[in-house]
Amino acid sequence: SFLLTVQNLTLLIISLYISKSHLLLNISSALMALSIFFFSLFLFLFSNSPADAESFIGVNYGLLADNLPSPSDAAKLLQSTSIQKVRLYGADPTIIKSLAGTGVGIVIGVANGDLPSLASDLNVASQWIGTNVLPFYPASDIILINVGNEILLSNDLNLVSQLLPAMQNVQKALEAVSLGGKIKVSTVHAMTVLGQSDPPSAGSFAPVYQAGLKGILQFLSETGSPFVINPYPFFAYLGDQRPETLSFCLFQPNPGRVDSNTGIKYMNMFDAQVDAVHSALKSMGFENVEVVVAETGWPTSGDSNVVGPSVENAKIYNGNLIAHLRSMVGTPLRPGKPIDTYIFALFDENLKPGPSFERSFGLFKPDLTMAYDIGLTKTSSSGSQTPQSPPLGKSATSVGWCVPKEDATEEQLQASLDWVCGQGIDCGPITPGGVCFEPNNVMSHTAYAMNLYFQKSPENPTDCDFSQTARITSNNPSYSNCVYPRAGWSGDESLGGAMNKYVTSDKAIEKNGSECSSSFLSLPLFMIIFFFVLPTEEEREMGWFVKERRGGAWKRGWLEETLFSSSAPPLTLLTLFAIISLLLFLSSYPRYSSSIEFSSDPLTTPEQIRLRPFLEKATFPG
Repeated sequence: SFLLTVQNLTLLIISLYISKSHLLLNISSALMALSIFFFSLFLFLFSNSPADAESFIGVNYGLLADNLPSPSDAAKLLQSTSIQKVRLYGADPTIIKSLAGTGVGIVIGVANGDLPSLASDLNVASQWIGTNVLPFYPASDIILINVGNEILLSNDLNLVSQLLPAMQNVQKALEAVSLGGKIKVSTVHAMTVLGQSDPPSAGSFAPVYQAGLKGILQFLSETGSPFVINPYPFFAYLGDQRPETLSFCLFQPNPGRVDSNTGIKYMNMFDAQVDAVHSALKSMGFENVEVVVAETGWPTSGDSNVVGPSVENAKIYNGNLIAHLRSMVGTPLRPGKPIDTYIFALFDENLKPGPSFERSFGLFKPDLTMAYDIGLTKTSSSGSQTPQSPPLGKSATSVGWCVPKEDATEEQLQASLDWVCGQGIDCGPITPGGVCFEPNNVMSHTAYAMNLYFQKSPENPTDCDFSQTARITSNNPSYSNCVYPRAGWSGDESLGGAMNKYVTSDKAIEKNGSECSSSFLSLPLFMIIFFFVLPTEEEREMGWFVKERRGGAWKRGWLEETLFSSSAPPLTLLTLFAIISLLLFLSSYPRYSSSIEFSSDPLTTPEQIRLRPFLEKATFPG
């Protein structure tokens, strides 16, 4: 990235020099130089955009507690994590101000009790914006205003009737100060707004809410604002406490659930709930309205009669949720697009009413230490898009592979295989024709898939658990041309790099190819500048750059005239060209050299020898 930055900055300086030096000499050359300047600027910004920007991961910051750290300390904590957005239930000015200049997106809320006054008087809405937005924006990056929280669930018909007018007045107040579109306006709904959610393709809003929702959805569609919902797989598990339901809710290996209408197999409850909302929106004619998850999480403790809350389950759910979001796989009905998701919550809230588990959702303790590690800190994520928490220690996992245990049954292995390949992991190498398809048996295929999933976060032991059917080994299970990916010793090699290094994967190449492609785009870009925008006076007179096409004589003589009239390029430019060529080479060679590293001595490690019976039974083509 550093080499690319230097390279592209050099191109920008050259382009700027050219546009300045030749503007008065040749209008067409100057226009070309300016075009190349802006094109270079675009390439520079694109190729050096931060890879670790995870704008889809947010957190809820509740205040129903008497032991919370100061807002300034909380802001510093957030900056030490990969969390990019914060949702407030109100508009606390101290918190909003403490987040100024952090780059963290802020969602603020209008209290339910303020809806009547906002709905009846536009001036009240303008005053609200003047008090809670204008003093802080844009230093504090306010991105969304939620007008009310779960209003429809209140069953207060008067309040429900005032929801849409209040949203409309807040929108008008934003537009009056030229913030319309810059700050969105919405409202938060509970999952009970759905009348049907199973199967996901049949999702629909409850009839009692449909009339009121139609106007709200029309407003969201017209303003480009999201439909904000609170899906909680935890509550789904409380209603169905079978072990397979828990695995389904925790993103763990499970048989999956097939949508009888579409044939889509859902491998986790989160996707099923979100897609049920997508289907409900589609049934109302608003399928293009974006869905944002305002709350989801899992409690760490609860009353003895409540099954499910535990530190382990909370860690598994939130850790797998983040891994799922980072995979960019989306949901079956919205593939390839992560859902903006706000995890509940930043801290425990010891004054929150309700069952005891309601007070135990915090990711962090009041003393700013982690309640459990799910790889959110920047030091543990290392700038990659996969969580890398350190429970096992780098020395144990950075050189390790994840493989099935010897006593795992074929049914367990098949369930794990189906689950992994449903998580957006590239299972192409173990499909017919893939380099790891042979030996064609469940043990071999599952071993490859388990390891590929584990390498997303090789320092997170829960990613090599698979319901206690897998283990971490230091023995390389690679064989022949089938090489099992592994995180590098340095700890800064991302999964994408490992996949490009060892596995033929179009998806991986697409994800990691932008840096390389921008490098090679820079070379022809420089050549265009060098050969077409730096004319000498003699070359201009001989018509090298602006040729008058006057019949056959010109056609016969232009090459000779061009060659004889051309002058040697300045030494300075030759030097710059050589420097940039060297930078191109240095930025591309490490990736090239790593791509040709393969295991050349198969079936020699203990792990490979353990798989020998499967290999001996297999029939290899040729």
